Amino acid sequence: MTDQTQKSGLSRDAFPGVSDRNKAEKRFKVYGIAAIALSLMLLMVVLVSVFINGKGAFFQTRVNLEFDMPSGDQNIENWNFRKMVRDKLKADFPEASSRKDRRELYGVLSPVADMELEKQAHKLDVDAKAIHVSFTASDDVDLYVRHDGDVPAQLTDLQKSILQKWTDDGKVDVVFNWSFFTNSDSRDPELAGVGGAIIGSLYTLVVCLALSFTVGTLAAIYLEEFAPKNRWTAVIEVNINNLAAVPSIIYGLLGLAIFLNVFGLPRSASLVGGMVLALMTMPTIIIASRVALQSVPPSIREAALGIGASRVQAVFHHVVPLALPGMLTGTIIGMARALGETAPLLMIGMVAFIADAPSTLVDPATAMPVQVYLWADSPERGFMEKTSGAIMVLLALLVLMNGFAVYLRKKFEKRW
Repeated sequence: MTDQTQKSGLSRDAFPGVSDRNKAEKRFKVYGIAAIALSLMLLMVVLVSVFINGKGAFFQTRVNLEFDMPSGDQNIENWNFRKMVRDKLKADFPEASSRKDRRELYGVLSPVADMELEKQAHKLDVDAKAIHVSFTASDDVDLYVRHDGDVPAQLTDLQKSILQKWTDDGKVDVVFNWSFFTNSDSRDPELAGVGGAIIGSLYTLVVCLALSFTVGTLAAIYLEEFAPKNRWTAVIEVNINNLAAVPSIIYGLLGLAIFLNVFGLPRSASLVGGMVLALMTMPTIIIASRVALQSVPPSIREAALGIGASRVQAVFHHVVPLALPGMLTGTIIGMARALGETAPLLMIGMVAFIADAPSTLVDPATAMPVQVYLWADSPERGFMEKTSGAIMVLLALLVLMNGFAVYLRKKFEKRW
């Protein structure tokens, strides 16, 4: 503008308001950059906080002990593994003579120490002379070891001395906690994992995908390609758009009233959870699929009809394959939303404590966001790390799903 005014011989005064508009534009850019920077800063604060609190969930303290093979009966099924563990602890620490001291002594290891000994005993060779077992430490011991005693833990002086002796002897290790990904929920933080919740979420999403994608895409194809444009279809389209904005807990109430109370389906089952989430994601899939169909140029339809194809052939052989990437992208985004939903699942009873991973669609199950909700409400300090760790796993799954949607859009996208 300055060069043009100089060339034309006109002064800046001949264009009143230009300077003010330029200043307003600069202020708008500054406000926009500041808003983006603030959003990124807050996001980083949340992610860093979750990482700092949750990284401990991926590590676990193990105590390595050696047992002599029992004399006499060599049938492993007849061994009393609980007595073997307690006898070993009493032999190593004879100073724990009172009943209170022995209770503290036994509390150093997790409640499933006898099961871990039994599992290792079944792996022994016939000629083995000793049993080497890596035991899971109790929650308080685990926190105390991993944080070098900086975290307040409910350890007594006797337990600290026991732990110090084991540490000096090299019997205490901190290893990666694979059981966090394989175990189901537990009352003991050191044994709790997200394996059961991941399987429950997988079953739920399979049901949700099978119902919502099939019904949603077919509904979108009919409304966009075959339905007459009249008052009734206009009403249906408006209601579909309204359903996409309905709070998710309403769908949970609908599932509770219809699927559980009317049809009598099992409470807290992945089947019911998937059906409820399908109702919630179906409007989103319909809207995204219609937009994908609208993006296909009309010339594709006209060319197919011009060479003798029927209306159905033109749509399903030519239009739908071109719109499919956009339809799949909308579906994956809807699935990602369903993966993070909690309120609908709480209404149908998936908030129950589930100690075993489900094996079928009708078994009692829980889901990842519900597992986070349950652990966040637990008073034990160890569950705070488990909660943040589960959030990290859930965020990783959401990022993978959204990344897959972006990949599909970039790979199959057609530009006209």
